[in-house]
Amino acid sequence: MKQKIAWVCNECGHQQIKWSGSCIACQQWNTFEKIVEEETEKRFHAPAKPTKPKKVNEISVEDFPRFSTGFNEFDRLLGSGVVFGSLNLIGGDPGIGKSTLMLQLSNHFALLGKKVLYICGEESEKQTSLRAKRLGVVGDLLYLYSETNFANIAAQIEELKPDVLIVDSIQIVYKPDVPSCPGSVTQVRDVALECMHIAKGAGITTFIIGHVTKQGELAGPRVLEHIVDTVLEFEGDRRQGFRMMRMRKNRFGPTDDLVIFQMTESGLEEVENPSRMFLEERSQKVPGSVIIPTMEGSRAFLVEVQALVSSSAFSTSSRKSSGIDQNRLALLLAVLEKRMGYRFGNLDVFSSIVGGLKITEPAIDLGILMAISSSYSNRVLEDDIVFVGEVGLSGEIRSVPRIEQRIKEAKLIGFKRFVCPKRNVEGIDQRLTSGLEIIPVQLVEEVVSGFIG
Repeated sequence: MKQKIAWVCNECGHQQIKWSGSCIACQQWNTFEKIVEEETEKRFHAPAKPTKPKKVNEISVEDFPRFSTGFNEFDRLLGSGVVFGSLNLIGGDPGIGKSTLMLQLSNHFALLGKKVLYICGEESEKQTSLRAKRLGVVGDLLYLYSETNFANIAAQIEELKPDVLIVDSIQIVYKPDVPSCPGSVTQVRDVALECMHIAKGAGITTFIIGHVTKQGELAGPRVLEHIVDTVLEFEGDRRQGFRMMRMRKNRFGPTDDLVIFQMTESGLEEVENPSRMFLEERSQKVPGSVIIPTMEGSRAFLVEVQALVSSSAFSTSSRKSSGIDQNRLALLLAVLEKRMGYRFGNLDVFSSIVGGLKITEPAIDLGILMAISSSYSNRVLEDDIVFVGEVGLSGEIRSVPRIEQRIKEAKLIGFKRFVCPKRNVEGIDQRLTSGLEIIPVQLVEEVVSGFIG
């Protein structure tokens, strides 16, 4: 039996016979990893029971059976609960709370009468049991198994026949018949495929935990994300008390949605009203503070954006941002210099989304711009105003999607004035705006001059 040597990109899974500095598929550098495979005789194996194609109208479509996770917001994120026999991938930074969440979910599943097998490959059974007791995990149907050899894991799955399987983490589990070390592209891909066969073939709901790279992306080949049904990403600062769970992929429900948890001594707790949480420590009567309504999936909530403009102590000024795209910040500074005559050449500019949240939608442009203008002019904006709108290169304020949800959230929290693009005002139900003054704007100049002077 001969050996076959190949090079696989650990970012996208592209395979080639020679090493190269960059991947021709994803254009990333230094991502190729050497794998050695045993060449076997290739044969085509016909299925035991041949199937025939069916007309789309003849296939009966039924709702996927689901069960609850014990978290109402998490159920909403998944699309009304966890689907039986689904394969779910959860990624996040070390220490963010992935294992804590999975232990809490395991406890709830066990209390529902489901048999849960928790593979704690990175820790001993005693370590995991100690954390479980601290979290109040009391499910009698929860089984812990500290093992990294997938052959042994498969044997226990066959013997125990669990309803739910949790693998923590997929980077530590390996197949002994694959000639590569645990965590390599080949091992992660093969173990993930085995988990897919277990989930789909045996109907076992499976959760696999994955590590992330320095860039914050899920480690391992891109094929890992393709074969799973859902991709969930844990975000947040470990030094702060809350975590954000984003849905990146969902074959059974909506995507790009968000759920916010708060880390407590007894584990993770859901935050049902994120707006009040983000605004509860807001500093009033301070320049550079603006409230913006942002959308995450189908949910709108209010966050505070802060900006600080100060004289630079060095020959080169700094441009730093937290939770805001650096290129977007540079664009807004250029618009202010062109349209308002501001000069930032010898000034440091810092901007931040309070609470560690990362926002990429352009609807927050106007809020960031007003926060910078407020700090630059040292003028305090009123506390009852909300700003929303996309800023164009020529200084125009462009419309944003889902303006109704943003208005409803601003009214719910108690704001009195809502500054938005003029085009968004057309067609808004007057009953929705009762008690809230809608201020339509078209250009950056009129917004800055009208509220800052």
